[in-house]
Amino acid sequence: MDHKAWRHFHTITEHKLLVMIHCFRVGLFRQGLLHDLSKYSPVEFMTGVKYFQGNRSPNAAEREEKGYSEAWLHHKGRNRHHFEYWIDFSTKSGGLMGCRMPVRYLAEMVMDRIAASKVYRGAEYTDASAWEYYQREQPHLDGIMHPDTKRELEKILMMLRDKGERRTFAYIRKLLKRGDY
Repeated sequence: MDHKAWRHFHTITEHKLLVMIHCFRVGLFRQGLLHDLSKYSPVEFMTGVKYFQGNRSPNAAEREEKGYSEAWLHHKGRNRHHFEYWIDFSTKSGGLMGCRMPVRYLAEMVMDRIAASKVYRGAEYTDASAWEYYQREQPHLDGIMHPDTKRELEKILMMLRDKGERRTFAYIRKLLKRGDY
């Protein structure tokens, strides 16, 4: 395995293990175990190796070069913790709309964002990192992410920023127990 392949494998595996640990802390055992397995598929893994930089998603670099990311299209279509998985046609407007995410996938999405921030920020990670990343992408989400999902995601990321992991994970456990948000 060449150097970039090994580094990409290490990065996605470190991310997957962090998500698993965080999911276990809130009671999402099956999702923690199965999180992001598609990243090891040829279409996603080879793109990751080709565009590996170590400080951001290789999918962003692929998108910059090609105008789209084949790996991302593959990934989001197989992983329900991405809000993009939940985009469908509206019966009312005839256009695309974001559907409300089930709470277990919203929780996994939060764990995914925390783990990605930890992996890419390294020693510079703080509990505010996931919120800061969200703030950079937020202007592009209006009208795409379901308003209830967006509102709850923002509430959780701000809670993480202001109150830390322990309190935030306790809140997520309560949400999961109730089964709704």
